[in-house]
Amino acid sequence: MTTQQPSTQGNDAEADSPSDGVRGRKRYAVVGLGSRSRMFTTALLTDYREHGELVGLCDLNRTRMSYQNKTFGDTHGAGPIPMYGADEFVRMLEEQRVDVVIVTTVDRTHDHYIVTAMEHGCDVISEKPLTTDEQKCQRILDTQARTGRKLTVSFNYRYAPRNSAVKDLIQSGAIGDVLSVHFEWVLDTRHGADYFRRWHRDKRNSGGLMIHKASHHFDLVNWWLGATPETVFGFGGLRFYGRDNAESRGQAVRSYRSHGSPDLGSDPWAIDLAGDATLRSLYLDAEHEDGYIRDRNVFTDGISIEDDMAVLVRYQTGATMTYHLTAYSPWEGYRVMFNGTKGRLELDVEERSYVSGAAHDPNKPGRTAAKPIDTARLTLRPLWDVPQPVTVEEGSGGHGGGDRRLLADLLGPEQEPDPLGRAASHVDGAFAMLVGAAANRSFASGSPVRIKDLVTFPTSD
Repeated sequence: MTTQQPSTQGNDAEADSPSDGVRGRKRYAVVGLGSRSRMFTTALLTDYREHGELVGLCDLNRTRMSYQNKTFGDTHGAGPIPMYGADEFVRMLEEQRVDVVIVTTVDRTHDHYIVTAMEHGCDVISEKPLTTDEQKCQRILDTQARTGRKLTVSFNYRYAPRNSAVKDLIQSGAIGDVLSVHFEWVLDTRHGADYFRRWHRDKRNSGGLMIHKASHHFDLVNWWLGATPETVFGFGGLRFYGRDNAESRGQAVRSYRSHGSPDLGSDPWAIDLAGDATLRSLYLDAEHEDGYIRDRNVFTDGISIEDDMAVLVRYQTGATMTYHLTAYSPWEGYRVMFNGTKGRLELDVEERSYVSGAAHDPNKPGRTAAKPIDTARLTLRPLWDVPQPVTVEEGSGGHGGGDRRLLADLLGPEQEPDPLGRAASHVDGAFAMLVGAAANRSFASGSPVRIKDLVTFPTSD
C-alpha cells in the first residue's frame, strides 16, 4: 500500500515506446506491494516470465516490499528485484527503463502513478477502480489523450466464463433489446466485513464500496449491454457496521483492533494477523513504518463508507438498471436479471454458501461444510417458450476463472481474437467508476446526477 506522492519531474511524454521485441521481453514495474499485487507478480515470475520481466518494485513501506521480494526468491527462485521508495518512483522508471507500470496501490493514489507513468512514456495496467473521484478521472483522461499511452483496467470479472456467456447471449440477440436489468450483489460477513477493517473504511482512500467494489459490477453491465450510463440516483448508508449500529443492537465494542484483543479467539469478526505468516509479514511486522493497521474492529468509529446501497441507472439506450449492494450477508454471490423484447435472462451465482460462526474455522464442528465456491446457474426464458438452462463452464482460479484469462490477455505474447471485447480500456474504467462517483454524489444530495456533468471525455483530432 503506497500513499506518499513522489515527484513528477522527468522526461515527460517523449520517451520511446515500450519494447515489443526490440529489447526482448517487456520490462514491468509494480507500484504498491500489498496483497493485491501478488496476482501480477506471481504471473510475471512464472507463466509469463518468457514474455515479461519484473524489473522494479515501489512502495511506501520497505518492510512489506522486502518481504515480497524475499518470497519471490524463496518461491520462484527469482533474484532480488530492485526496490524503490514512493519518492523514488520516477527514478525507478528511468533507471530500470520500464515499459509497463502495474498500479496496485491504495485507490486514492492510482491517478498519481497512472499519470506520472504515462508522462514518462510508459503504458499502464491499473487495478480497479481506475480512481476514486471525477476530478482525478478527468486528470487521467486528459493525460492519456495528451500522451497516447495505453491504459488498461484489470476488470477480471469480464473474463469469467459465466459472465462471458451472458455477454454472448445478449450480443446474439437471444432476448432481443434489453430494456431493464436488476442486479443484486451480496458480500458475506467474512469478505464484506474486511472492507471495514482496512484502509477502504475511509472514503478518501477508496471512494467507498460504490467505487472500490461496485465498479466491477457497473463495468459488467456497461459491457453486457454495450451501453453508456447517463443518469444515476441512489440511497446509501452505514446501517450495520460501526460503533453506533453495534451499540444500538446492544453489542459491546471492547477493542479498536483484533491483535491483542482478549476476544480474539472467540470473536467471529476478528482476524488473527499474528497467526497467519503472510498477514503477519505484510502488515503486522510492517506497522512500524507507516502505521497502517490491517485488523481494525469493524464496529469502531472512523468508518465513512456505506454498507447498504441502492442505485438506479439509466443508459443512453433507454435501458434502466436497479442495483443493490449489501456488505453484511450470510452468503456471497450475485443475481442479475435482464428483461428484453424477446425474453428474459437470469444469472444466479453463489460464491460462498455461508460463513461459519467459528472465528478461525470455516466449518464449525457439527455443521455441514459450505458448498463449493463459484457455482453458477444461467437460464434463458424466451417469450412463449419453456425456460432453457444454459450450460456454464466452471472456471478455475480466482473470480470464476477470470483472473487466469485476464492475465493471459494482459501479459501474454499476443492477444487472441476477442469477439466479446473483454479487454477494458481507460474509457471503460472511467465509465465504471463514474457510476459510483455519481452514486456517491446522489447519496449526499438526494438528487439524480448526470455522468456528463462529472467529466468531459477528450475528443480525437
